[in-house]
Amino acid sequence: MKQSPITLTRSVLLWAVLGIICGLFAAIYWIGLSHLMQGFESWDGLSLLIVMPIAGLLVGLVIHCLGNPGEISLIIDNIHLNNGRLSMRENPSMILASLISIASGGSAGPEAPMVQVTGSIGTWLADRFQLSGEALRTLSIAGMASGFTVLFGAPLGGAFFALEILHHQQVALYGEAILPAIVASCAGYTIFVALTQLGIGPVWHFPQYNVTSLFDFSEAIIYGILGAIAGWIFIAIFRGCERLFELLPHSIYWKTTITGLGLGGLAVLFPLTRFFGEHQLEAIIDGNFTISFLLILAIAKMLAISITVAGGWRGGIIIPLFFTGACLGKIISMTHFGANGTLAMICMMAALNSAVTRTPISTTLLLAKLTGLGTFTPILFASVVGFFLAPRHPFITSQLNTKKEM
Repeated sequence: MKQSPITLTRSVLLWAVLGIICGLFAAIYWIGLSHLMQGFESWDGLSLLIVMPIAGLLVGLVIHCLGNPGEISLIIDNIHLNNGRLSMRENPSMILASLISIASGGSAGPEAPMVQVTGSIGTWLADRFQLSGEALRTLSIAGMASGFTVLFGAPLGGAFFALEILHHQQVALYGEAILPAIVASCAGYTIFVALTQLGIGPVWHFPQYNVTSLFDFSEAIIYGILGAIAGWIFIAIFRGCERLFELLPHSIYWKTTITGLGLGGLAVLFPLTRFFGEHQLEAIIDGNFTISFLLILAIAKMLAISITVAGGWRGGIIIPLFFTGACLGKIISMTHFGANGTLAMICMMAALNSAVTRTPISTTLLLAKLTGLGTFTPILFASVVGFFLAPRHPFITSQLNTKKEM
């Protein structure tokens, strides 16, 4: 039989279709989230001590009635140990709980719920075409990648994230999924941007920066060390919050309501800790703050992230960690004479996230896109240093489970 002169195959079309479906879902989710956030943003001050606990109660009732949607650890376990099969049964609970959590002001972003839902769409599509084994796992990973990509606008970064997040040491445990993930990410992002009309340029506008000497790389390594230390501190705060919540009543709606009260109290004291940090980070870049305020704000943000996630609210931690890293980087640039503020903030963002999530390559690619930094080698230096200086036991414990189910 004569072979086609081009490499466009049934598999490539399937990857593209998956990306289109995920892009459609992501656009609907984002539009709904944006409208909800606009409604919640009108509440501020002491009213948050009422609004946030009510939001927490709603989150708890959704989980109580529709079931526990799980977290990123469950997704990783299913990829490793369940042939890559991600169930869609938890999606209604995840969608509703995350919409309320994120829109009301929890310190968690939409990347985690997006990855879970789009990954399960990959499994669903594989079932429709009667795929199994590595083919099914590949589609689930490609779905995860497309869901991550639509929010950050970096198809290559999204593809590597879906692979890196699965393990705490190996960069690409399932290397065969790289190309499917990239194709699905490109297709999904195109649909998402077309429907939401969001810009395709940098999300954050840092002052212009260019590498001027090898000393910039040395500084990046130092920032990587400091970012890793910040990662250790964040993980310690998070584990402490986990132990504290274990002492509370086991009913999920009690837990999430108390979480709302804690987040409301933090938001009253530090309004910039509210929400997941996409718009608030711009205020850190442009604002004039004292060193003491930025340090307290960074610690308060770490606490807000920990309370949000450990307290049962749903969402991701990547953008909130970027916000924290930016605060710490600005402190360094203010205390170290001659330090470039852009380099310090972006490298601290990279190192902190890499130390916590163990994703140095995708973190580098994402920040290069989000910040518009053309020369991203310093980011890579900081990310890799943060990765290698991270705690031996990963923050996401299921990254240790790498045995493939045959």
